[in-house]
Amino acid sequence: MDCDEGTPSSNNAIEDKTEYEAFKSPVCLIVLGMAGSGKTTFVSKLNSYLKQYKRAPYLINLDPACKNMPYTPNIDIRDSVKYKQVMKNYGLGPNGAIVTSLNLYTTKFHQLMDLLGKVNVENSHDIAVIDTPGQIEVFTWSASGQILTESLASTFPTIVVYVMDLERSTSPITFMSNMLYACSVLYKTKLPFIVVLNKCDIVDPTYAIEWMHDFETFCDALENESSYMSNLTRTMALTLDEFYNELKCVPVSSFTGHNFDEFFKMVDVAADEFQKGISC
Repeated sequence: MDCDEGTPSSNNAIEDKTEYEAFKSPVCLIVLGMAGSGKTTFVSKLNSYLKQYKRAPYLINLDPACKNMPYTPNIDIRDSVKYKQVMKNYGLGPNGAIVTSLNLYTTKFHQLMDLLGKVNVENSHDIAVIDTPGQIEVFTWSASGQILTESLASTFPTIVVYVMDLERSTSPITFMSNMLYACSVLYKTKLPFIVVLNKCDIVDPTYAIEWMHDFETFCDALENESSYMSNLTRTMALTLDEFYNELKCVPVSSFTGHNFDEFFKMVDVAADEFQKGISC
C-alpha cells in the first residue's frame, strides 16, 4: 500500500465540524498500545493534522516517565507527579513507579474532569486525546487506569484507540499476541474501539488485514512456526473470528500522516455508536 503524505482536501470529513455537533464535546480518544508502537508519535501527528483545519485537539499526557514530548500537552501528569521522586520515595522500580504515579494522579482527576467540562462549556475543543504510558498493562490493568477510563466515559463520548506496530507484527505469533491484547482491552472497557495499524509507510498493511479476514492465509503463515505454538495460535485465531468481524481497523502512517482522514471517519462512526449505546 502506498503511504504518501496526507494532504488536506475539500471533501475531508474532518473539515465539517457538524460531524461532532450531536455529541457532548469533547470526544475523548484514549490512545493505547504496546511499548514502541508509536503512540506518542501518532498523537503528535494527529495534533498537527487537526491544526491544519484550525481544530487543535485538547492533549492530555498520562505518561509520567516520558522524557521528551513531540507536542505540547494542555494537561501533563508530569506537572503534578514527579516520576523519579516517586521511585526514590517508595523504593520502586520503573513500572511500579508508573503505577504509583497514576494512582497519585487519580486523586486529582476531578480537576482534569473540571477542565474538560470547561472545554465543553466553551466549545473550544471538540476532540480530546489522552496519551497513555508506554507500558500498556500499567494503564489497562490498574485500578487508576480503570477509574480514569470510566470517569471519562461517564461524562464524555469516549473511544479507545489501539495503536499496533505493523513492523513488529509480521510474525503471526506476535500478531496474534497483539490481537489478543486488543481483544482483552475491548471487552474490559466495553467502549467503541479502533485499531490503528501504524507504520504503513514502512510495512504494507495488507498482510495484517488478510490475516484478520482469511483464516487459511493466516494458517499458511504459521507453517514455519513450531508445532506447539502454531497449534495454539491457530486455535486462538478461530476464537477471535467474531472479534475480527466487528473490528474497526485502519492503516496509518504517523510519520507521513497517510490515511488520517479515514481514521477520523471511523472516529465519527465510533462516537455515534457511543451516543446510541448511551441512549439505549
